[in-house]
Amino acid sequence: MANSVNLCSLIEQFGDEDKCREYLEALRWRDGIKCPRCDHAETSKIANREQYYCLKCHYNFSVTAGTIFNDSHLPLMKWFLCTYLLCEAKKGMSAHQLRRTLGVSYKTAWYLCHRIRVAMKEVNPEPLDGIVEMDETFVGGVQRGKHWKRRENNKKEVVVGIKQRGGELRFFHAEDVKSGTLAKYIKENISGDVDVIMTDEWPAYKGALTQAGFDRHEVHKTVNHHDGVYVDGDVTTNGIESAFSLLKRGIIGSWHKVSAKHLSAYLDEMTFRFNNRSNPYLFRDTLMKLIEAPVLEYKKLTAA
Repeated sequence: MANSVNLCSLIEQFGDEDKCREYLEALRWRDGIKCPRCDHAETSKIANREQYYCLKCHYNFSVTAGTIFNDSHLPLMKWFLCTYLLCEAKKGMSAHQLRRTLGVSYKTAWYLCHRIRVAMKEVNPEPLDGIVEMDETFVGGVQRGKHWKRRENNKKEVVVGIKQRGGELRFFHAEDVKSGTLAKYIKENISGDVDVIMTDEWPAYKGALTQAGFDRHEVHKTVNHHDGVYVDGDVTTNGIESAFSLLKRGIIGSWHKVSAKHLSAYLDEMTFRFNNRSNPYLFRDTLMKLIEAPVLEYKKLTAA
């Protein structure tokens, strides 16, 4: 069974549908085949078909039943290849590039990417602890001028970033950079006994930390970017800013542009890949998430 893979071994091990199905079965049913409808373990293989028959509820099913692969006309090999490419592309990969690589239509490649991004979304991650850096950035059209962060008609999209030093990253598509909005992300993502939260001099952070229940004066340390200070002893937000830099290189160099509607999905992809950058079994673990992920319908994805 494949764990850590490269492109050559991926093609060698999963070069046909049968091999892909066998691997999915090994991942989904580690303790034996079970009916996805009633969870009954007594099943029978249907001859000459890639399906099983439940002896309890009489349901015919395959390994893709009830998963993100269900009702897809795309060969599993192309699913595997797309998953691998998205896992390995540090700055992401565009649907146009995948269209050329996989030999599919742009619509198919675009939809395929978004279904994989749904699986990459982390559900109920552990709160960040220790030393945490927090910052905000803006993506989209150019907007210049003093105090442009405060403008209600700002055309840029706000991305809030929180990173545990030496640990995980979180990106969020936020409405604004006001204290109430920032407080929400602090409260939901940072442990109550965090050692220190480092930010820049943006005034909203002070009120945000108070609203989030961090009343300890020593918990908040700032670095004054406005005065050209980016490192003050061990106080810096360079870690989260480096993550922002990677995100922007992905938007400019790979995706070229990202709509506000789907920005959160791209942020989920970027954070998942960043947080698993040292995981040698990333491909396997992502397939596991694909098996467990909710099905994303095209009409829902494209709804206004």
